Amino acid sequence: MARTPDPLDVMVGTKIRIFRTDRGMSQSELAGQIGVAFQQVQKYEKGINRGGASRLSRIAAVLGITVGELFESSKLESPKKSAGSRSAGSNSPFRLLAEPDALRVLKAFSRTTDPHVRRAIARLVESVADRETRVKSPTLRAAAVKPRERRRAISSK
Repeated sequence: MARTPDPLDVMVGTKIRIFRTDRGMSQSELAGQIGVAFQQVQKYEKGINRGGASRLSRIAAVLGITVGELFESSKLESPKKSAGSRSAGSNSPFRLLAEPDALRVLKAFSRTTDPHVRRAIARLVESVADRETRVKSPTLRAAAVKPRERRRAISSK
């Protein structure tokens, strides 16, 4: 039977990933500096394996943070369960930063100052994500279209 990761281990792993990514460090680089295989770092970041006190201390030192920063709760996270099996905090902005390349995208976006370009970038990323999810229900697809776009689509028919 597969063990479900403890939410605290997932939170600590998420923070490890965010700090590591922010420092431009690969999992292999972090692993080499703390004396484990990169697969072990992957398991820490997913919350599958928990790190002992000495290991977390080494990770924090390599990342240039305190051990406490790995455990500080974010106001954006919520331990409550949603109607589904995932926690309500799993889509929080802080949790989303742990996604691969998310911090890179956000940093590049923040260097963009033109509001029109920013909106275009947001629409581009949303449209790519929407295509990937391939909503099958026509009613869900229609609800996902913004009213302005829906008017354009209707008037072009």
